[in-house]
Amino acid sequence: MTTRLSAPLPVRRAVIANLGCKVNQAEMDAVERLLRARGVDVLDPRERADLVVVNTCTVTGIADRKSRQAVRRARRNNPAARVLVTGCSAAVDPEALAAADPAASIFDNESKGELLAELAALLEPSGGRPMTGPAGMGGSVDRTRAFVKIEDGCSFHCTYCIIPRARGPARSVAAVAVLADVERAVAAGHREIVLTGINAGTYSDAGLGLPGLVRRILAETTVERIRLSSIEPQHVTDELLAVWVDSGGRCLPHFHIPLQSGDDTILRRMGRRYDTASYAALAARVRRTMPAAAVHADVIAGFPGEDDAAWARTLAFLRSLELAGVHVFRYSARPGTPAARMVGQVDSGTKKRRAAEGLALAAAARASFAARQVGREANVLFERPLGDGRWLGHAATHLLVSAAASDGASLENAIGLVRVEAVDPAAADRVVGRLLEVDRRPG
Repeated sequence: MTTRLSAPLPVRRAVIANLGCKVNQAEMDAVERLLRARGVDVLDPRERADLVVVNTCTVTGIADRKSRQAVRRARRNNPAARVLVTGCSAAVDPEALAAADPAASIFDNESKGELLAELAALLEPSGGRPMTGPAGMGGSVDRTRAFVKIEDGCSFHCTYCIIPRARGPARSVAAVAVLADVERAVAAGHREIVLTGINAGTYSDAGLGLPGLVRRILAETTVERIRLSSIEPQHVTDELLAVWVDSGGRCLPHFHIPLQSGDDTILRRMGRRYDTASYAALAARVRRTMPAAAVHADVIAGFPGEDDAAWARTLAFLRSLELAGVHVFRYSARPGTPAARMVGQVDSGTKKRRAAEGLALAAAARASFAARQVGREANVLFERPLGDGRWLGHAATHLLVSAAASDGASLENAIGLVRVEAVDPAAADRVVGRLLEVDRRPG
């Protein structure tokens, strides 16, 4: 379902409400670049605007509900604004979003690319102020890193997942387009790029897989830091790890590798393509190759057929991995998926309890990883001030690190070598350190 815009928009102020994954973030970065290039001010979502773009998510029932709420909130906060709705929820259930705001324009994922062209055409005649050089572009939502989409869609069809229906089959962005996006990010001052995709490990362009793509980025651009947003276990190959090791530190030792369950029977019911033994071997291989690497995982609590014993095995398995972090989701039945029709559906109270146990384990894992970094050195890309003279940023491992410059100067978008001295008393999952060296210039 696609509702076309029909008249030029007198747009001076815009808001982008983005829900969901890093792919959504990459897509909305493109929308933001277009708006700023037309001289439109992109504001905090709480401010009033002439145009609101809502990028929705449908990965869980909760995500669907939040998407509908975001659409209603956009109209409530901006009664006279043009509201554009896109994303996965718009692809799966556009009628529900149209009911949330009958005046909204709905663009499904297949027409998301056309959204940029249509916005450009509508803003050109009488829209925002003309761009007047770098100042007209303004800052981006994240001045330090850029999300670069390399792939969309998924052809794996895990039994719980509706994303293949929302996004379609796996397809890759041409390498030349990826390189152009990276070069644009570097020119804009971004020092780190995050390669994103619904199933990024399936990347393929003219025989070039993900390792080959990263090699080209390393050889043909000057980007200083490359991070992967997420990658399936079977795609973390020896070839990919070799690229990381040979990158001279430009590829960051941080791997988000979805697990979903620590019970082999549940993994089979999920339609996952590995078992716990192979996942554990992979985590060990990553750390053997890069001893300082951080491994993060996802887990789903309350999948159909998961009894107390299976959940206990999942918790025990997660503890055995010594992960740097875990994202915990409650299972949400998605109509049209095989899991929604399975016997053994888990009641909501049990799912809530198990998710709470998983979140407690996740907090402990983050705290333990942070504590293990004390006494070590970390390369940190600083992002924002804390208000007490310190700046906060992400280490190569994605750990949050705070430090202050000896002269009290800004560290925004600076890369610093920090000696980690202690766990932050204000947050057990981040650390404080002493700045040893600092490089404030991109590239």
